[in-house]
Formats: sequence, structure tokens, C-alpha cells
Amino acid sequence: MDESTPVNLKPLECRSNRPHQFSTANGIFVTKIEPGRAEGFLQVTRDSLNPHGKVHGGALAALADTVGGNCACARGRSCVTASQSMEFLRPAEGPYITCVATPKKEGHTLSVIQVELSNAEGKLVATGTFTFFMMDQW
Repeated sequence: MDESTPVNLKPLECRSNRPHQFSTANGIFVTKIEPGRAEGFLQVTRDSLNPHGKVHGGALAALADTVGGNCACARGRSCVTASQSMEFLRPAEGPYITCVATPKKEGHTLSVIQVELSNAEGKLVATGTFTFFMMDQW
């Protein structure tokens, strides 16, 4: 984190925020996990950008997948991504991108999670729907 990250974006101590994880290595941090909601952010760096200087769609998808997965697992189960669909609404830029994930359906076998990604100004930059295969064990 650097001085451009707001104080309210404080990473939780959770499995996704441990060192040497894909998410943390790519500047993705989870800030809130509770049944029915998860939140997180991408700390934008030069490594997050595409050749046009905007946040790469893959970085946005990774943020959405990480936060969405934490939402799906918020009741204590484990999950893996089964499918995903992203809609990129405007070029993403700024010091960070936030993500909010909420369930559309929490099921025994599959859970469907809706994500919304916004820039530092609060403008919606992308949305997505993720389907997670639910498991009882880590």
C-alpha cells in the first residue's frame, strides 16, 4: 500500500491476504468478508496497466474473482471458480479499483456472485457474474 490508498481500505487478516498468494503478489487485497458481502481493492501499479496506460482487464477480472470467491466462501465453505462473465464499462484508471461482491444465489453445489468494480472517484468501471463450485473442505 502507499499514500494514495485510503485509510478505509485496510486488508483483513484472511487466507486471501497472506504473503505469496496470487492476489497479494498482484496488489489485490480483501477488506471485508461477511455472509452476503465481500469487499476488496486492487492497488494499481505500473504492472497493472495495459499498453494504453489503463488497468488491464485481466487485473480487473482477478480482483473480481478474488473478492467474489471470498463472498461465496463467507459462510465457511470452500469454493473454486466454475465460470465468469465480465462487462467492462469504461477504462479503469486511478490509484486503486474497489470491488463489492454480493450473492445472487447461494447454493449447496453452485453459488452465483455479482461483482461491481469502481474507480477511486466511485465511477463504475466493470461488473461481472461469477459461478463458484462449492465444497465442504479447504
